[in-house]
Amino acid sequence: MTQSTSGRVSREKRGRIMLIGLDRAAKRNAFDLDMLDDLCLAYGEFERDGEARVALIHAHGEHFSAGLDLAKVATRFAAGWTIPAGGCDPWGVFGGPRVSKPVIVAAQGYCYTIGIELMLASDINLCASNTRFAQMEVQRGIFPFGGATLRLQQAAGWGNAMRWLLTGDEFDAHEAYRLGLVQEVLASEELLPRALKLAERIAAQAPLGVQATLASARQALREGEAAAAANLQPTVTRLMASADAQEGLRAMLERRPGDFQGR
Repeated sequence: MTQSTSGRVSREKRGRIMLIGLDRAAKRNAFDLDMLDDLCLAYGEFERDGEARVALIHAHGEHFSAGLDLAKVATRFAAGWTIPAGGCDPWGVFGGPRVSKPVIVAAQGYCYTIGIELMLASDINLCASNTRFAQMEVQRGIFPFGGATLRLQQAAGWGNAMRWLLTGDEFDAHEAYRLGLVQEVLASEELLPRALKLAERIAAQAPLGVQATLASARQALREGEAAAAANLQPTVTRLMASADAQEGLRAMLERRPGDFQGR
């Protein structure tokens, strides 16, 4: 495993998977400015790495994240925090570029505020059965500004989202599953192995097709169904001409898994 020397986020490559680990365990992985910046830089490294097809976000220690370390970040956020040069925006709301490849989150222990919003901006979320969630900004005199007001009602419905956003109350893993925030709830010891298995399953698919799927779905959310529909035919025309599409056809005829190269 490799670890950032300037921030608080580890990086590890396992084949086509990039594991990105929140690594401020002594502070329950609460985000200070170094960790915010370094996570953005890690996302940027993932985006530029041609061999990395899926990112898996996890945490060192017992807790995924206790949220923002407000004492450390309040002044900067009041003045306007921006994504550092070379980074990508993990939350998709702070004005930087977003990654074009899938991101899976595996959470355990505390998952508060900006940790939940990181999950809402990701593509697939798993959690341990001991995970505790809270979007508690209204209890601190502020409001969720990392994307929860934009996305939680999409996943959970208006009333379900407002139940938790307007109270700041804590909820458990099974409620997170009911809300659609997480797709699977697992025993703690099964969390990372299951997340890795899922990441490997996605990484084995044709990367151009995976990225096109993400782009189309995101466009539908952002711009509406009609705009996304208008791009379906141009995108499939482009993909049909790719080497991966030819390999996919050969693999189907030969009844074997495809060996996709992203070309």
